[in-house]
Amino acid sequence: MKIFSWNVNGIRAVLKKGDLQRFIAKHQPDVLCLQETKANQDQVELDFPEYESYWHSAEKKGYSGTAIFTKHEPEAIFYGIPEKITKKHVLNDKYGDTTKEGRVLTLEFEHFFISTVYTPNAKDDLSRIPMRTEWDPAYLEYMVSLQKQKPVIFCGDFNVAHTELDLARPKPNEGKKGFTAEERMGFDAMLQAGFLDTLRVFHPATPELYTWWSHWGGARERNVGWRIDYVMADERLSDILTSAKIHPDVLGSDHCPVSIELTLEL
Repeated sequence: MKIFSWNVNGIRAVLKKGDLQRFIAKHQPDVLCLQETKANQDQVELDFPEYESYWHSAEKKGYSGTAIFTKHEPEAIFYGIPEKITKKHVLNDKYGDTTKEGRVLTLEFEHFFISTVYTPNAKDDLSRIPMRTEWDPAYLEYMVSLQKQKPVIFCGDFNVAHTELDLARPKPNEGKKGFTAEERMGFDAMLQAGFLDTLRVFHPATPELYTWWSHWGGARERNVGWRIDYVMADERLSDILTSAKIHPDVLGSDHCPVSIELTLEL
C-alpha cells in the first residue's frame, strides 16, 4: 500500500499544468493526502475515476485547505480538530481562525486512521509562534486520541525542519521561522508520543533530503532546501513499514511529495 502526501500550493494550477495527472499516472498512490489546495471541490474538475476525493476547504476562498484522494472507501471522515480539543486552545489570532481554514482532514480505515495536516506558518517576524505553541499540542492531542482506538498515520506540511540535517543552511536560520526552538519542540513531542518520522527510519543520517525550496536564487536547482513535509506513523506499524521516500523529481509546486509503503492491503 502506497501513501503519498503533497503540498500542491494550489490544486487548480497543478491540474492546469498537468503535473497532478502525470504524478498520479506514474506513482498510483493508494491514498494521496494534499495540502494547500486553495480551492473548493466544486471549483475543480477531476478525471481520476479510480479515486474518491474528500475535501476540507477554508471558508476564505483560494486559501489553505486539504484533501484526500483514495482508492479505498473509508469507514468515516472527520473534518478539523474536534471541538473538545480546540476549546482548550487559542487557535485564532490577528491572521485568522485556524479552525476555519480547512487545515485538518482525517479518514478512518479498517486498520488505521490517516490524517492530513497543513500546519500554520510562524511568519517571518515569528508573530504566529504563540499560535504554533497552541496548534502543535492541539493537533497532537487529536492524533493521540485516535491512537487509542487504532494505529494512526498523519502527514503533511508541518512548517518546521526538525534537526540541522533537515535544512541546507541551519546556522543562519537558527531561531527563524520553521527552525525555532518552539517549533522543533513541537516535533519532538510527536516522537515522544510514539510516532515515527518515517523517512528517518530508513535514512537516519542522510543529508540533503529536502521537500521545499524557495522560488528565489535557483534554490531548487541547487537543492538549497528544507524538509518540512513528513509522514509520521504509529510505532505499532513499524513491522509493516517497508519504505519512506521523498520525490524531488515531481514538479508543479514549491514542495515535492513524500511517501511511505506498507505491506498491507485495504
